[in-house]
Amino acid sequence: MDNSAPGPARPAPVPAPVPAERGAQALPGDVAELVGQISEPATRSRRRMLTTAIPRLARRSGRATWFGVQFGGRWLTAEVLAMAPRLPVRDQLTLRAQFPGLGPEELADALIRGSARTAGAVGAAAGAAMVLPLPAAPVEVAIETLALVGIEIKLVAELHEVYGQRAPGPATERMLSYVAAWAHRRGVGIAPGGLALAVGSPLRRRLQRRLLARAGRSATSLGPLLTGAVAGAALNRRETRRLGADVRDDLRQRSPQASHWTT
Repeated sequence: MDNSAPGPARPAPVPAPVPAERGAQALPGDVAELVGQISEPATRSRRRMLTTAIPRLARRSGRATWFGVQFGGRWLTAEVLAMAPRLPVRDQLTLRAQFPGLGPEELADALIRGSARTAGAVGAAAGAAMVLPLPAAPVEVAIETLALVGIEIKLVAELHEVYGQRAPGPATERMLSYVAAWAHRRGVGIAPGGLALAVGSPLRRRLQRRLLARAGRSATSLGPLLTGAVAGAALNRRETRRLGADVRDDLRQRSPQASHWTT
């Protein structure tokens, strides 16, 4: 029989906390996934999904995102460039299968309307989320801005598919071309190899200015009670519709299938 005294009990292992930086690094992919979910037909309400998702992403990205927000346009630009290649873009065959019987112009109209509605849902959800106990508001605004820009870059890419004007190059370079098109509010006009997105380049500065302006509009969601939700929804719908119309007008001028499918 063993009469030795038992040793001190060992404490149960405590899982290591997940660093905030990991959440921040995953943020572009998380937002791209969210954009894909809310841009496709879903059984759940977009508003309900977004009202839950925006604060969840804010908490997950944590303090690192807060510090990133302090750098304004530089941080937003880096996040958008990391997010864009991960956005789920439907090609022309997929779009025609999902919207049977529509010609190019009708399909472009449907995509712009759908993106504008989704952008409006983001503004409404962000405004509603502001009345909940959340992290600091600038983080929410940053995430709303990333989601809106993701919706609009996805729209730009799919409009190029509709009009048979897909940007050249592999997928990652194509998406960077669509980011540039978003910044210029027109179709892709240069080959991917001609993009100069280095820090300090004219294109990157333009992208930063556009992103800061978009973030300023997103700040509308900070209105008192639910007035920010109403204003944010209306403003986002209008801005996304205008962007889509600008890009479509440019693409239809040089597309061989502006009025009918060529294949």
